[in-house]
Formats: sequence, structure tokens, C-alpha cells
Amino acid sequence: MFGIADYGAFVAAIIVFLLIPGPGNLALITSTGKGGIKGGLGATMGLILGDQCLLWAAVAGVAALLAAYPTAFHAVQWLGAAYLAWLGFKMIRTKPGAGPILNIRPQQYLRQAFFITLLNPKAIVFYMAFFPLFINPAQHQGLTTFSVMALTIATLTFIYGLTMVLLTHFLAERIRANPKISGALEKLAGVFLVGFGVKLAISN
Repeated sequence: MFGIADYGAFVAAIIVFLLIPGPGNLALITSTGKGGIKGGLGATMGLILGDQCLLWAAVAGVAALLAAYPTAFHAVQWLGAAYLAWLGFKMIRTKPGAGPILNIRPQQYLRQAFFITLLNPKAIVFYMAFFPLFINPAQHQGLTTFSVMALTIATLTFIYGLTMVLLTHFLAERIRANPKISGALEKLAGVFLVGFGVKLAISN
């Protein structure tokens, strides 16, 4: 289908990729808890933009570049680990009541989620190594094949993100009534982000 080796398997792989716990999911949850539906949707768009950058970078041949220069790939891994840890420390140090819901600036959540995705080694590995496996060389249709794959990924990510945002917002409305619980959960999310960053750093 459109030069994709197994479209059904491709869709399944993307869904599994989205469901795996990681910085992207945490970005959706924390952005929604902090910025409401607007913040969550902003983060969702950030994830989509990050995905698209990685996908088209793979198309442009970055995979070959990273394969030829592994040091560059490790540099990206370290950069991603440092960024996640930095975000986590910011969340841990957030004072109670900071960033009220009425002062939402969704572009902040979009930007953070974008860089979390762009610098996430898990996403980089997927697009630079796993993604090419679904291209059928015999039936490849060039830009059409890549465009269908890009559109599929964007659509699935949006549906998944919207679902996560609505579920998180539904629960956050009840949690937000207790500032102590809300603050503790935000700091816990920050600890997880720092943990992701440390794990990525020591795994290199």
C-alpha cells in the first residue's frame, strides 16, 4: 500500500510506540495537568511537530549520517538527557500555585513537547532505524510513500494525544481541588523526568 511493506503492521507499530511510557507521554500528562486542555493540545502538537522533523530527517538521509558518525548520535543522546533533566528540576522546584490555569500559554507546552520529542533517543532510534524497515523498495513511490507514512503518524499521534488530554483533564479537575496533591504530583512528574534523563545518560 503506497509502497509501505505492511501498512497494518506499520500502524500497529506506531500505536505500540505511542503507548510505551516515556517522556512524551509524561509531557502530555503534565502539560494537561498544568495548562488544562489548551496546554495538553499544545503539547500534542509539539509531539507531532517533533515526530515530523525526525521522520523527514530520516528521509533526508540523517540515518546514514548518524550511522557513519556515531559520535554525533551519542551527542544527541546526551543533549536529550540533559534537556529532560533540566525540565524535571524546574518542575521539582516549582512553588505551589505557580502557573495558574488562567495564564495558559499553550505555545510553551508546544515548545517543550517538541524538544522532548526531537531530543528523545527512543524516537530518534525509531525513525532512523525501525522506520525504514516498512519501506518496500520494489513498490516505493517516493514522496507519496513518505507523505502517507507522515500523515498516518500525525493522525495517530493526534488521536492518542487528544484521548490522553481528555482523560488527564477529567482526573485533573478533581485533583486540582487539593493543592497539596497537585503540587506533589507535579514534583513526582519532575522526578520521573530527571530519572528519564539520568537513565538515558548512563545507558550511552
